[in-house]
Amino acid sequence: MGAIEESETLEMNQRERDRLKVLHGVIQGERSQKEAARLLRLTTRQVRRLVRRIEAEGDQGLIHRLRGRPSNRSSSAELRQQVLAEYRGCYAGFGPTLASEKLAAQGLRVSHDSLRRWLIADGLWERQRKRDQHRQRRTRRECFGELIQMDTSIHDWLEGRGEAMVLVAMIDDATGRVEAGSMRERPWKRISTCSGAGSGRTAGRWRCTPIGTAFSRRKRKDGPITAVKRSLAGP
Repeated sequence: MGAIEESETLEMNQRERDRLKVLHGVIQGERSQKEAARLLRLTTRQVRRLVRRIEAEGDQGLIHRLRGRPSNRSSSAELRQQVLAEYRGCYAGFGPTLASEKLAAQGLRVSHDSLRRWLIADGLWERQRKRDQHRQRRTRRECFGELIQMDTSIHDWLEGRGEAMVLVAMIDDATGRVEAGSMRERPWKRISTCSGAGSGRTAGRWRCTPIGTAFSRRKRKDGPITAVKRSLAGP
């Protein structure tokens, strides 16, 4: 096997390093070609070809032959200079996609991805990421008891050992503290009244109490029977 001087440094990616470690075991007789093919997800013919390359060229035989060379599909340097000059003169500030369409109309055909890379490399364009604008957060109320929010969670809390129950929680908006919470069975039309009775006696009357969507959401007339419809219909 071709030896490598200790001072020489080879640049390999993780895939090539893994291959080198396995194939060294094949060369030293520690594992078979079939086992190496299974570990590397190659055929035995490919393993034999790589082993012969290592024996002839050393460890650098595993490095891809095109590394460090220009791609066969790359654009010429003359085209790049001409495109960038035209962009600076006529389309400064245009996005890569629109600029590539304008340049194609003049006979300078280049993909928008290539043009984007060229513009970023020359400092003519900055990478931009589109992010959804976050909704504006509502300001919390200033005083305790000014706004109490109530929401419900309908779930099989008993895990099949009983009927579905409703978890009701009432949270103060100013402090974020849970003021009341309870588990209720049907009928659901009395949940809002029963849940706030205890807290109302201790903290006084609330100024505003918005109710969750389980009570306020409206359905179409021809829609399915909802919890609200069953509550309004009575027992």
